Amino acid sequence: MSFLSRLLRVNTSTIRRFSSSSSAAISPPKKSLTSIVNDEKNPKRIVEKFKKACESEKFRDNIAVYDRTVRRLVAAKRLHFVKEILEEQNKYRDTSREGFTARIISLYGKAGMFENAQKVFDEMPERNCKRSVLSLNALLGAYCASKKFDLVEELFSELPSKLSIKPDIVSYNTLIKALCEKGSLPGAVELLDEIENKGLKPDTFTFNTLLLSSYLNGQFELGEEIWGKMVEKNVAKDIRTYNARLLGLANETKSKELLNLFEELKTSEIEPDVYSFNAMIRGSINAEKIDEAKSWYKEIAEHGYHPDKATFGVLLPAMCKVGDFESAVELCKETFSKRYLVGPATLQQLVDELVKGSKREEAEEIVDLAKTSDFIKLKLVLSSKEE
Repeated sequence: MSFLSRLLRVNTSTIRRFSSSSSAAISPPKKSLTSIVNDEKNPKRIVEKFKKACESEKFRDNIAVYDRTVRRLVAAKRLHFVKEILEEQNKYRDTSREGFTARIISLYGKAGMFENAQKVFDEMPERNCKRSVLSLNALLGAYCASKKFDLVEELFSELPSKLSIKPDIVSYNTLIKALCEKGSLPGAVELLDEIENKGLKPDTFTFNTLLLSSYLNGQFELGEEIWGKMVEKNVAKDIRTYNARLLGLANETKSKELLNLFEELKTSEIEPDVYSFNAMIRGSINAEKIDEAKSWYKEIAEHGYHPDKATFGVLLPAMCKVGDFESAVELCKETFSKRYLVGPATLQQLVDELVKGSKREEAEEIVDLAKTSDFIKLKLVLSSKEE
């Protein structure tokens, strides 16, 4: 082979390698299966892509994408699609693993499809899948998420003995939540003794559920008693613990205790959140300190949070009540400009109060802003005459 031939052969090989590496460099990276499903908007196409992605074992292990997909389909009111993607799992051997099946049961619960959750639980023996407290808790949770609180109580009393499964603290916490939701707070509180008699320890979730239910239902003294037990047993507090009591103190207009508890929260390793500040706003308003409430509102943004519907649901009516319509209108404009979420009932109440306060021009401005907003879709009613 001549020198020229050898040179051409080397150059051709080099060009091929360069061309191959260049193509790889400019080729767009392949999207993950998770991204392919998450990026889809059309519910039917979500289902198609999800079912295709499920062929990957790695994808089937992704709890987050299952949860997100079900929530999106529920939000789109496509429960038949939820059933379709979850029944698709039956073709895989994963259904013989209790953890995987318990997840399917929980997902049906999040969709409010408790009957499907029960069916999956009942069919577990046929799939050679054991049933332990893990799947029992998933079933109890599915009924609770579906708001079938009476059935949670019924299942708790029957299934453990029937299946020789010993309930754990998660089981009791689900029962306590169901009892609180159905208005049986005394029965839920009584379970504290039963839990300890069974050799279990109430945890943060246990106390948080009882605290919030007590304070929300005006049982302030009971809430304080539960708080005392939590302190006595040295159970760790979290932000929900503090927020529940902050709300209780705010509702009772116990301003000094409210401020002291907020200071305790700040000195702990727990950061206050928007719900903490909402409680402080409510407490200030109940104490008829509107300027103080405005100050607490400003702290929400200063701490890196966004106000929510509850924030405006308390603050806007309070401003109108004291005749501070200028601040109410400015605050309302801010909600539109910053695209904050505001309840339609709150905005309608603001419009009504503005009309009553002879501020019809401002009321019309709010209505016009609502009509032109791409973010908040409302049909506000503007009274034809001032009252």
